[in-house]
Formats: sequence, structure tokens, C-alpha cells
Amino acid sequence: MTKQSFARPSPAFVGASWGAMIVGILAYLIGLWNAQMQLNEKGYYLTILLYGCFAAVSLQKTVRDRAEGLPVTGMYVGLCWTSLMAAVVLLTVGLWNATLMLSEKGFYAMSFVLTLFAIIAVQKNVRDLAAAGDVPEAQQA
Repeated sequence: MTKQSFARPSPAFVGASWGAMIVGILAYLIGLWNAQMQLNEKGYYLTILLYGCFAAVSLQKTVRDRAEGLPVTGMYVGLCWTSLMAAVVLLTVGLWNATLMLSEKGFYAMSFVLTLFAIIAVQKNVRDLAAAGDVPEAQQA
């Protein structure tokens, strides 16, 4: 497989991606902070957010590595997909069984999805900027 070249993202897209990620994470965390639920429930939802973010970044990196012709095992790709789906399923099951108002459930679901989408875009931008030589070697992901 040949190495593909990726276009340098515009500053507006980079800013929008970072902004969406920050808004999604902050909204989710502020919602958790203000929620009337037990500490173990808050910990569950926080862990789901962290796990989902890690899984999404790992999957994006894996897909990008394959697109650039870097070796990635099928087992790792499968693990990335499984992890991302597990995070989404765990959030869905948690919200389905939660004693929250429907609007609160929707709030957590939407801020979670916004965060996952935005973190994938941020990771893509980091890789594209690195490929364009705009990110120092030590910061490349």
C-alpha cells in the first residue's frame, strides 16, 4: 500500500474541532457535577466518557495508520471497534436504566456523541498537521 498525502486542515476547521471537543467534554462534566445522583453513578458516567474518548482516538489512529500503509494487526482494529461500541452500549444501557428525566438522558447522550465526533476530528487534525510538518515530532500522535 502506498503512503497517501492528506490535505492540511484549515485553521477554522482545527478551531471548530477543538471548540466542539471542549464544549462536549465541559457540558458532560458540568452535567455530572450538577446531577442529583450518587457518586458511584457519576463515576460510571465519567469512566464511560473517558473510555469512549480513548477508544475513538485509538480507532481513528488505527484507521489512519492503515490508510498510510503502516502495519496494524486485525486483532487491534477489532479491539478498537469493540471498545468504541462497548462504550456506546454501556452509555446507552446506563441511560436506559437511569432514573433521570428524558431531557437529562438526551443531554448526556448528545454531549457524549459530540465529544466522540469532535475528538476524532481533533486527532485527524493533529495527524494532518504533523504530516504537513506543523507539529513537532514529540507531539505527534
